[in-house]
Parts: sequence; structure tokens; C-alpha cells
Amino acid sequence: MDSSLFQLEGKAALVVGGGQGMGESTARFLARAGCGVAVADVVKERADRVANAVADLGQPSAAIVGDALDDSEAKEIVERADRDLGGLDVLVTIVGQASFNSLLDMRPEHWDYDQRRNLRYFFVIAREAARLLIARDRPGAMVCISSVTGLQSAPNFASYGVAKAGLINLVRTMAVEWAPYNIRVNAVAPGTITTPRLPDTPERLERVRQGNIPAKRRGTTDEIGKAALFLVSDLASYVTGHTLVVDGGWMAAMLTGVPPIPRSGALDASAGER
Repeated sequence: MDSSLFQLEGKAALVVGGGQGMGESTARFLARAGCGVAVADVVKERADRVANAVADLGQPSAAIVGDALDDSEAKEIVERADRDLGGLDVLVTIVGQASFNSLLDMRPEHWDYDQRRNLRYFFVIAREAARLLIARDRPGAMVCISSVTGLQSAPNFASYGVAKAGLINLVRTMAVEWAPYNIRVNAVAPGTITTPRLPDTPERLERVRQGNIPAKRRGTTDEIGKAALFLVSDLASYVTGHTLVVDGGWMAAMLTGVPPIPRSGALDASAGER
């Protein structure tokens, strides 16, 4: 296989929410592929640390402190990344957080905030990046992190699930509207991932072991970073408007309604060939 298909030499990326977890992994994978990376985060120390790691990998880097949930700051984040890296080709956003409320107990302001921190921000920041790319007649690739929660019902996570479902639809619409400008837009929908915010605990690991994830483990932030790298690379040059599910088979098991086959003792030898 031509390794140049997943190389990004000479490209520049903005990773929003890049200071830890899935964002940090994504920034590091982009840098290893030869891409300069501007790391945007609300915490300066996190942005600085990951930007330094990108520089240590021999790539141009920038640390940007800003809140992507604020419309004016989102615009400034894009402009700063473009200025600091001398252009922009790739946008990856890892922003959002779930809240736990039943529909009967949820207050309207909680609903509104979940839409803002999981959906609205991407509309604002992706549009700013698209305007910049279009003005320069420059092709681009964008990826946002959605969730499997946006693909099926989410009791007690309704506002989050609706926002993530809206994100998936927004990605499709952006992909259609911006395809004439050679801008691809895709999403990654993680399942259960171990992150700094949701670390492994004995209770979580036991739930996974007893649960419906065929892989019988939680995913890693690196596995999300690899998926994002694929989607922005030339390996995915004809992929746009797509949501890549990275969940260890959980959605497949949910859709079939069939529990995964046990690793041992799954078949009776007396069954033979039929």
C-alpha cells in the first residue's frame, strides 16, 4: 500500500479540545503523519503540553487558549490557528459532555446548554473554517466527535443524545453543501472510551465485562485518534458525510439483539458440518 495516502506532510490542522483524552491522541497521530497542529483548549497548561509534544515530533505547533462554546472565541480560535500555522487544511473537534437527567426532571436551561456544548459550537467553528478554506480555494477535511448515543435512544441522556444526533445530521448537510468546494466533513461516533474524564474503575470494567460490548473492553483514546486520522487522510478521499462508529461492536450487537458468542464453548462439537 502507498504509505503516502495517510501522510499529511505540509498540512496544518486545528484540534479543538486537543489538550487531553481523545483530542490529545488525535493531535499526536496527526503530528506523526507529518501535520502541523494547533492545539486549542480551555486550559492553557493542557494546550501548552500537547503543543510541545507536537513540536517534539518535529512538526509546527501552536497552543491556543479559548472556549469554543463562545461564538466570538470560536472565530478567534480558527483565525489564530490559521495565522500561527500559515494556513489551515484540517479541523478536528472534540468538544462536549453528557448530562444525566430524565425528560420529566430536565430544566429547559439544561437542555439548551447541552445543545450548545455538543452541537451549536461545531456549526460555528466549522463554518468559520469553511469560509476561510473557500475564500482561498483550498481543499479541506473536517471531523467532529459525535457518539453512539446519537444513533439510538438514550434514556436519561436525552439532551445529549439529541445533540449528538443533530451533530450527525449537521455533518451530512455540511458534506453536501461544501462538497463543491472540495471540503469533506465526517464524524466519529465512539462507544465506551477510557478518558481522563471517564477513567477505568473496577465498577466500570465489571459493567463492560458483563455487558453487551462484543470486544469485552473499553476503547482507548488512541483508537479514536486513529479513526480521525483515517478520515482526514487521502485514504478517505471519497468519504464525506459519513459517521464512523468505533465501539467494539456494541451497536452491531444492539441492532441484532443477539448476545455475542462466548469465546469458549461456543459450539457443540457434535453439531459437525451441516
